[in-house]
Amino acid sequence: MTGNEQKYIAQAFESNWIAPMGENVNQFETEVAAYATTNAAAALSSGTAAIHLALQLLGVGKGDRVFCSSLTFVASANPILYAGAEPVFIDSEEETWNMSPWALQKAFAAAEQEGKLPKAVIIVHIYGQSARMDELIALCSHYGVPIIEDAAESLGSTYKGRKTGSLGTFGIFSFNGNKIITTSGGGMLVSNDRRSIAKARFLASQAKDEAPYYEHSRVGYNYRMSNVLAGIGRAQLEAIELRVGARRDVYNRYFTAIGSHPAVKFQPELEGTRSNRWLSVMLLDPEKTERSPDQLREWLESENIESRRVWKPLHLQPLFAGCKFYSHNAHGKTAVSEKLFEQGLCLPSGSDLEPIKQERIIHLIEEILK
Repeated sequence: MTGNEQKYIAQAFESNWIAPMGENVNQFETEVAAYATTNAAAALSSGTAAIHLALQLLGVGKGDRVFCSSLTFVASANPILYAGAEPVFIDSEEETWNMSPWALQKAFAAAEQEGKLPKAVIIVHIYGQSARMDELIALCSHYGVPIIEDAAESLGSTYKGRKTGSLGTFGIFSFNGNKIITTSGGGMLVSNDRRSIAKARFLASQAKDEAPYYEHSRVGYNYRMSNVLAGIGRAQLEAIELRVGARRDVYNRYFTAIGSHPAVKFQPELEGTRSNRWLSVMLLDPEKTERSPDQLREWLESENIESRRVWKPLHLQPLFAGCKFYSHNAHGKTAVSEKLFEQGLCLPSGSDLEPIKQERIIHLIEEILK
């Protein structure tokens, strides 16, 4: 917490607007839209809700198809199932760990031949690093398919000077407790299309039609953010650049200390981009060390230090068994996302991680790699 949250919370209590509407909600939407350089934003209960509404606004329904990054948290793809649509998963590429343009091209070519192009493509900016948006946008534009940017992990990151979340038809942010800024729970849908954002607010408020009584002509949702939580978000957003700076400092300390180890690689930062380094993530090359990510994780856990494996690709999840998957690599070679999962470990990366504590973590990593 920044220490300034109580001011906005107090304003919510003083105004007696505690429910999902009020001045904090209005101002938080305005402030996030301005920061993201988009025309409008809708404050919601979660980033997952934002993806679901984006799919609704794009008309995704039963029997439709949606392409989605495979290396991501399940929340990126669950809304596809909410809509009754079919997820198709796209592999990562090595330079960003995000959606591979080459795999996406394969998926588009196959879908075109089948006569069933997707209704949307969900591109995730994993661990704060933006995807190769020029190539991905060019492909989606060629096939006339809109992009939903899942920027849940990348608030504060940029791609060639532009904020992630502002490059697609819709962008989504998450303010869950583990994100770079938090409202304790919440999300935001952003877009340059003001009408669509207004419709998102309508759908997120149980789709109440204009009438002197409760009239409903379509399905709505209870997805709006509370005025109290929006107040927390306003104070948090004021500190976003400090948070990005702190996370990048954490990453730089890791990279300086252990980045030269022959078995260690860190997530790259594509030229022309700035990652918020939401999480510092390392790979262990099995050809250069006998230590595995799980061994390192267990060693750190024995010292009361939490680390986590890289996201298990969604095409490997039991929930999505049978879904199509397009690999970055040629047939028979391990998919990039699978390799990242097998070799990757997310290290402690909090904005408040003190250098002396990080030195202890680094020392333990060095010891187990000896």
